[in-house]
Formats: sequence, structure tokens, C-alpha cells
Amino acid sequence: MSQETAAGAGPQITLYSTAVCPYCVAAKNFLKSKGQSWTEVRIDLDPAEREKMIARARRTSVPQIFVGDVHVGGYDDMMALHRAGKLEPLLAGQAPEAGA
Repeated sequence: MSQETAAGAGPQITLYSTAVCPYCVAAKNFLKSKGQSWTEVRIDLDPAEREKMIARARRTSVPQIFVGDVHVGGYDDMMALHRAGKLEPLLAGQAPEAGA
């Protein structure tokens, strides 16, 4: 795992990724533009972490993004939350709305 450092003060962000993944790069660039820090888990380097990601996210694709214990999904899911105005409150540590 590697830690990207930035000024974010909200909940821990976990980003599951692989070395060759353009959407992983896009997700990291977006999070960086928001001043967020995250822990990157490279599932291509550790098969056990891949299994943990699948169990946690119920998906096999990358990136898989978690804000605290909330599964955001992949890059497109994160951007949809952002466009709907629901990502920033989540990054600030506010609980997601029911049914969101």
C-alpha cells in the first residue's frame, strides 16, 4: 500500500488500483484536485488485497473507492456523486443520505 499525502482532513479514503489503469489515474488526479489524501491499495501486486477488495466492494474492476466505510464505486460513480453534489459532504465526513 502507498499513502498519497495532501491536506484532506475528512474520513480515510481507500483507492484500490492497478499499475495500468487510466481510470485509477483519473480518480487520483480528481482527489488530488480536491485536496484529498488517500491510501492506494495495488491489487495487481497483492492477490490477497484483490480478494479483500472483491469481498468489500462486490466488484472486480478498478478503481474501487471507499470514503471511510462508504463504497463510492469506481471513477464514473465518484464523478456522478460529485455532479449530484453528494461527494463533497461525504469527503467532509458527513454521513450519506438514506437511499443515496
